[in-house]
Amino acid sequence: MRRIVTKDRLSEYKYKKGVEVYGENEPAVFVYQVKEGAVRSYKLLSDGRRQIGAFHLVGDIFGLTSGESHRFTTEAVVETTVWLVNRRSLEARVEIDAVLAGHLLRLTAKNLQHAENHMLLLGRKDALERVATFLIEMDRRLTAAGAMTMTLPMSRHDIADYLGLSLETVSRALSKLRRSGILSFIGNTQREITILDREKLFALDLQD
Repeated sequence: MRRIVTKDRLSEYKYKKGVEVYGENEPAVFVYQVKEGAVRSYKLLSDGRRQIGAFHLVGDIFGLTSGESHRFTTEAVVETTVWLVNRRSLEARVEIDAVLAGHLLRLTAKNLQHAENHMLLLGRKDALERVATFLIEMDRRLTAAGAMTMTLPMSRHDIADYLGLSLETVSRALSKLRRSGILSFIGNTQREITILDREKLFALDLQD
């Protein structure tokens, strides 16, 4: 995992589950990187619903913004440790470090692509396809090479708010995937998931 900058320029903070890292409209003073745990970025809609825009997992950088304030609120999904660096210091470093500048440019492009894919997911796919797409994303980001099982740090409520679905709809979709032999659950929390048939799961994600 590449750190934002060298260690002597970083601070490290721990956040308990559910604790806010920064709030919407707060000044964007720092840029963050997840060392351990997971972070969710979300907005509260006018009707009180929560829309999760992204999950930031180990190694991910978040808090980058073109404006002077944050557009989303972020919270620790589980007990989480982050590195953080002053935004102005990072910007000054980027001006003299071409490698770091290229890394942050690629990160910005990746975040933009994720936002575009998330918009298409919410607008074009049905519930089962959305859940399949989410599982493929988490499988890619969480599962070690050659492993079949992943442990989701987020709850089904989090997944529902990320996919724009109800909790009940997410549960029904996961149950249908289990009955179809595409996945199985381990343990009582059902956050440990084994993908049994990736080909069928990818076929659902590719549906129009």
